[in-house]
Amino acid sequence: MAQEMPKVQVKNLTKKFGDLLVLDNISFDVPKGEFLCIVGPTGCGKTTFLNSLTKLYKPTAGEILLDGEPVDLKKHNVAYIFQEYSTMPWLTVEENVGFGLDIKGVEKTKAKALVDEYLDIVGLTKYRHYYPDQLSASMLQRVAFATQPDLLLMDEPYGQLDIQLRYHLEDELIALWQRTGTTVIFITHNIEEAVYMGQRIMVLTNKPTSIKCSIDNDLPRPRDIASPDFVELRNKVTDLIKWW
Repeated sequence: MAQEMPKVQVKNLTKKFGDLLVLDNISFDVPKGEFLCIVGPTGCGKTTFLNSLTKLYKPTAGEILLDGEPVDLKKHNVAYIFQEYSTMPWLTVEENVGFGLDIKGVEKTKAKALVDEYLDIVGLTKYRHYYPDQLSASMLQRVAFATQPDLLLMDEPYGQLDIQLRYHLEDELIALWQRTGTTVIFITHNIEEAVYMGQRIMVLTNKPTSIKCSIDNDLPRPRDIASPDFVELRNKVTDLIKWW
């Protein structure tokens, strides 16, 4: 049986800013539907990597493929959630969800049916005419999944939230990912968060950044942050990140 093509293929990705080498020949694959968490020392280039994926930065060398083709934001639906979320505040929930379909030229009747389906999947049907500033953080997160992205990139989205809200959003994110099968690359500086959420944890080195190791995380869900296995994995990742 032929092996399924990876959803994302990063091949020899290198990024320099002048003489400063930030990303040093990084290569890895992300299978379709995987929840990958990326951690590393502060300032190691995690966000530079995500910005290369979204074409905000042009790689100095190497390539990034999505479904076997160079990433093309006019063709691929790549959603990017920052700490401030990434909805367009002048569009309603329904219009935000349909925006990518418009860009791709999907016929209007079909697009409306898809938007209806996506909103139903994430439980936002009755909020379709709301604007982003009328929504909770939990609902804004669901809007990102409702766009049915080929790839969802998340750059420390919970970094400034209080602990109780962060736990709530983490649990909802896992439920949405399990329901939709979306491929997620999640950047975080919070090691406990990476162990709690990720199917796999990729540890980056300090600059110039390369991959130190990749750890499969098969802890059962829902995960207990106080269990000995959880604590052991968290300590292992912590030790791998230390560079002093």
